[in-house]
Amino acid sequence: MIFDTHAHYDDEAFDEDREELLSSLPEAGIKAVVNVGASLESTERSLGLAARYPFVYAAVGVHPSECGEMKEEDIRWLKKASAEEKAVAVGEIGLDYYWDEPDRKIQKKWFSRQLDLAAEVKLPVIIHSRDAAQDTLDMMKAQHAGDIGGVIHCFSYGKEMAREYLNMGFFLGIGGVVTFQNGKKLKEVVEYAPLSSIVLETDCPYLSPVPLRGKRNSSRNLPYVVEMISQIKGVDRETVERETWENALRLYRLSGKEL
Repeated sequence: MIFDTHAHYDDEAFDEDREELLSSLPEAGIKAVVNVGASLESTERSLGLAARYPFVYAAVGVHPSECGEMKEEDIRWLKKASAEEKAVAVGEIGLDYYWDEPDRKIQKKWFSRQLDLAAEVKLPVIIHSRDAAQDTLDMMKAQHAGDIGGVIHCFSYGKEMAREYLNMGFFLGIGGVVTFQNGKKLKEVVEYAPLSSIVLETDCPYLSPVPLRGKRNSSRNLPYVVEMISQIKGVDRETVERETWENALRLYRLSGKEL
């Protein structure tokens, strides 16, 4: 059984075959998916998908690149959304300096407010951090994110940063990048991190693994990620699937009986 902890099936890339694709996942061994909000609109769509498909859950939040127009009333809306039965996390939230817009001060403001929200509603966080390693870590430490818990989505830093997050009790989200030829740094992190701290993710429709790199991604491609992790860790694929499944249940505080 495979748990895709981070997907975006509300994306327009799935408009033509969303229902067919999602309906096919359980038979393909994908037994659970968390569809992650990146804006207020996509959060609403994620909740809709979770209501429609028994194996789909939702995360509520605004991506740093989408926070430029946020208002305090949006935090109140997210709080209400977080109370929905199948809302399991606040995310994806964080800092993105790759595009460097909106202004870093604005990104930090709404990252901070959404961390506050997660603490208030007692849900784990899904952290997006791109080219913003130190600021992300500093803010999370300042706001005691270790008490909130969650996952560093699409982990892209080195072993030293991984150690910081592992010490805080965070999971590391590992997806298609670990199969890339230029993914040496991430392979080293996977080798270093205990399997008990790793969860599988796609970030679909993005970041398809080799040999499908450049094509639209989906949860059906996660066996390629499982295979690479099994090679790096020196364990069989069944062990990777079983442990990452259990890790995902712990991350999102699910009993497994729901699935």
